[in-house]
Amino acid sequence: MPTYDYLCRGCGHEFELFQRMTADPEKKCPNCKKLKLTRLIGSGSGVVFKGSGFYQTDYRSESYKQKAAEETKSASSEKSDTKSESKSSEAKPAKADKPKKPKSE
Repeated sequence: MPTYDYLCRGCGHEFELFQRMTADPEKKCPNCKKLKLTRLIGSGSGVVFKGSGFYQTDYRSESYKQKAAEETKSASSEKSDTKSESKSSEAKPAKADKPKKPKSE
């Protein structure tokens, strides 16, 4: 069941009402008892998950998070080590001399 926002045009009272989608909109203000109540167009609400997790992978344990952090650190340090080694071991190839074309006169 959705929550609807209401506004009284008589007294300015605003409130939310939890009611069925098939229910008729309320017309009588609970504050001033006048028939000037208007249902507002709301943005709706998000889904609220309560309880002890819906998927086991949603709530990782602290030990899992620590291992994952260590793995990313070691992987990044290995990449930087291999990059520095490859740069130092690479020798720049000598430029091949191009044969000179004879000048045509």
